[in-house]
Amino acid sequence: MKRALFVLVLLWGVAAVAAEPPFYPDKFDLLYYLDPAGKRQAVRNEHDWEKRRQHILENMQLVMGPVPDDPKPPLDVKLIREDDFGDIIRRKISYQAKKGDRVNAYLFIPKNRKGRMPAMVVPHPTSVKFGKGIVAGVGGRPRRASALELAERGYVTIAPDYPYMGEPQTSPYDLGYVSTTMKGIHNHMRAVDLLQSMDEVDPERIGAIGHSLGGHNSLFLTAFDERIKVVVTSCGFNAFAQYMGGDLWGWGQDKYMPRVADVYGKDPEKMPFDFSEILGAIAPRPVFINAPINDSNFEVSGVRRCVDAASPVYAKIFSVRDRLVAHYPVAEHDFPDETRFKAFLFLDSWLKGRGAPAR
Repeated sequence: MKRALFVLVLLWGVAAVAAEPPFYPDKFDLLYYLDPAGKRQAVRNEHDWEKRRQHILENMQLVMGPVPDDPKPPLDVKLIREDDFGDIIRRKISYQAKKGDRVNAYLFIPKNRKGRMPAMVVPHPTSVKFGKGIVAGVGGRPRRASALELAERGYVTIAPDYPYMGEPQTSPYDLGYVSTTMKGIHNHMRAVDLLQSMDEVDPERIGAIGHSLGGHNSLFLTAFDERIKVVVTSCGFNAFAQYMGGDLWGWGQDKYMPRVADVYGKDPEKMPFDFSEILGAIAPRPVFINAPINDSNFEVSGVRRCVDAASPVYAKIFSVRDRLVAHYPVAEHDFPDETRFKAFLFLDSWLKGRGAPAR
């Protein structure tokens, strides 16, 4: 009951917490939690883990700002353009994220369906010019067009613009957000609302996939929204201490999380959360990670460190070791064809084959 209530709070945007969560000096030992007296207690089961998990989500919100707590307005979906690609319809749409705040997106719908289909939210990589177009096959980057490719495999896919990229949006800060990251999370959560409202979509078979900027935004969405049943993240993260030699200036920009710089001094040791904890917070839902060994943005040893830290949560607490999968191709900051197709098969196995895993 406690878990169900907490999930409901997150999903409907009531994210304020009664007291500041405890600070965890060791974010790579996930098998303990801090009790109200600040003492370490072992995580032995799912009930214990939920205490640590709640602290992780609360600590993320210290940096990102709270999930919006205002009532959800109608999506008010508007069709801007529709293109027919034979077996697929591509719609350019806009929807209302907050009252008066509209987000543009591409929506792909396969034509030849039998019953309700699985669906994917596809946050896009960095592209000020193209935004969502990159994953829709518009931006001329063939290994980034996951929204199009997955639609060809029988998924309904939606790709919204991230703030400051693609088509204009209202400034997140003018709307009361603490970070652009949280505005992106909210855009993507509303995209899940839209997918669940569609007759073509099975609301219990929705996943997320993204590369680079989209890679970490997919993880953020999945951590906060349990309607996402499986996630693929490509070149999207590593441990903060391994990110650019421990200089978190990149994360502290206005287009991400300014509190990283303003409150936490761009110092990994002062950060309230790390990606090891985000991976753990997603458990036991399946995660597929693409982490090329020559990625200059997210150095691979920091990815391995996060995966190693999160693995005991999957293996010891939930007994689902096979749901945390990492591939380390010989590549740079890229999503190579072979690895990407393995990721698609991973999605198929959970959203088409065995079905979405229950929590």
